[in-house]
Amino acid sequence: MLDSRRTFCGGLALALALPSARALDGPPTIAVLPLDFLDDHQNPATVQAQLRRLAQAHVQLQQELQSRGLYRVADLAPARTLVDESLATQAYLYRCPDCAARIGRKLGTELVMTSWVQKVSELILNFNVEVFRVASERSVLAKSVDMRGNEDVSWERAVRYLVRDMAEKRAADPGYGV
Repeated sequence: MLDSRRTFCGGLALALALPSARALDGPPTIAVLPLDFLDDHQNPATVQAQLRRLAQAHVQLQQELQSRGLYRVADLAPARTLVDESLATQAYLYRCPDCAARIGRKLGTELVMTSWVQKVSELILNFNVEVFRVASERSVLAKSVDMRGNEDVSWERAVRYLVRDMAEKRAADPGYGV
């Protein structure tokens, strides 16, 4: 009986000492879809600035997710037609998990991130992300951060905070967001 316990304990200790398959493979691959924008106020004076901020936030989000080592960010170019078709048929990509899964399968990614900004007013905005596992089409992470002020700096800070918080939580729990 004692020998079988030693064998079990030795095997358990070895299994715990070995890095996980995820750690050996590196971070999971993710497709970061273009940001959706929900704006009930439609201020004509801010439309061009909003479009620019959405594009900048998308690039910043991809760069920070990659540079923090949270995910390997896939290039959307091979799925551009599918992304465009989804955008043409859906009001918002974040409301279409099936679209996200199709795009993820086309790109061969494990995960897909949808993101959207909800403008409550020129002073209050919310930056939201949701990560879906492609194989199951299930959400594995949903996060939101409030922004104060509709300015470039507030958008940049929101993305930076959101990704930094994700990185801190991943450091504490390697399964966070995967």
